Amino acid sequence: MIIDPASRQHALDLINFIDASPSPWQAVESMSEHLLGNGFELLSESDQWKLEPGHRYFTVRGGSSLIAFVQGQDTTKNRGLRIVGAHTDSPGLRLKPKAAFNSDSMIRIGVEVYGSPILATFTDRDLSLAGRVNIRSVTGFDTKLLKIESPLLRLPNLAIHMNREVNEKGLKLNRQIELPLILGATEEHDANTYFLSLIANHLNIEPKEIITFDLNVYDTQKGILWGANEEYVANSQLDNLASCHAALNALVACENPDSTCLCAFFDHEEVGSDSALGANGSFLTDIIQRIGISNKLDEQSRLCSLSRSFFISADMAHAYNPNFPSAYEPCHHALINNGPVIKTNVNQRYSTSSDTAAHFIQLCEISDVPFQQYAHRSDLGCGSTIGPIIAARLGVPSVDVGSAMWAMHSLRESAGVLDHSFMIKVMKTHFTQ
Repeated sequence: MIIDPASRQHALDLINFIDASPSPWQAVESMSEHLLGNGFELLSESDQWKLEPGHRYFTVRGGSSLIAFVQGQDTTKNRGLRIVGAHTDSPGLRLKPKAAFNSDSMIRIGVEVYGSPILATFTDRDLSLAGRVNIRSVTGFDTKLLKIESPLLRLPNLAIHMNREVNEKGLKLNRQIELPLILGATEEHDANTYFLSLIANHLNIEPKEIITFDLNVYDTQKGILWGANEEYVANSQLDNLASCHAALNALVACENPDSTCLCAFFDHEEVGSDSALGANGSFLTDIIQRIGISNKLDEQSRLCSLSRSFFISADMAHAYNPNFPSAYEPCHHALINNGPVIKTNVNQRYSTSSDTAAHFIQLCEISDVPFQQYAHRSDLGCGSTIGPIIAARLGVPSVDVGSAMWAMHSLRESAGVLDHSFMIKVMKTHFTQ
């Protein structure tokens, strides 16, 4: 398989983006910096907006959800919105509010399971912490982002001599007693005091300045290209930072579109989206309403505009794994580096209909991009996305698509170099049609 230089560069850029974004807060910071560097203006939800045709804007809610848009040249009811949605969060381990405790001459860190990670993949990895810390200030509190680069934590496996059936029955971890991570052997210290001092040192502040934190565990191993021709990408959080990266690149490349083009990146998809920052919150509807108000659209004109809109829900797709052929629906084997995957489920776990699939297929044909179709086995539970949520809230035609990947929800996932370029290309077409 030949990998062209442009696709390789997109994949390397994706790796750098993920490595810089070990939590949803860093992901939004990375995207914000990229948008500001490409002529986008940061808007505050607490201010009144005056939008100009052709101008570029974005706003952030809660530090971990972001909506960016390019105002269309035609802001009337005759042009709908071109929308892409993805999510900034990934399944994993999050720290409890009082995480550190003394145990058996060691300090251990208590965690909660966020979403549905493959827990066994966290064992024997070089782990560290990333997220945000709230610190005292003269006006109340400020927020600082924290990313500890060096390996700080570990979840050691139990030796096979004490778990003789691990290779036959798999590794099972009790979430309460077997997931706490080892920080160090410092029994003489109070665990919480020691841990807060460690965080404070990395932020160059005093421990007493720390009020609260949101921290998640991440793998310090950097992303790589692999395979005989380096045709694959391996990294954490490909689900779903790869979709965020593709959509962001497509939007940045959008110049003076007729329709307003918008990307919505939500937190909390992995835990159901029911939050002020999630797809089931008001964030997207609030922003679309504000765009309509700024464009002086009355309510009927706004609804007309929505009826002419189209939404792409971009979330990664299950690639066929030849080691586990019985896990897949016959005739629906999505292959890596074979183009975007259109995901369909008759029970509306995905938002795709035959109409919206046809529309996306035509976008692929215009883009000269291959496409694939996926359905889950009928006797296995199907995951879901933000697609059905946004389609229901907005009442707009919606399709669920994604790039094929292996080991979804593992701490180390794999996807295709060509697929990432394919997705960027078809999203660019979406924004121009």
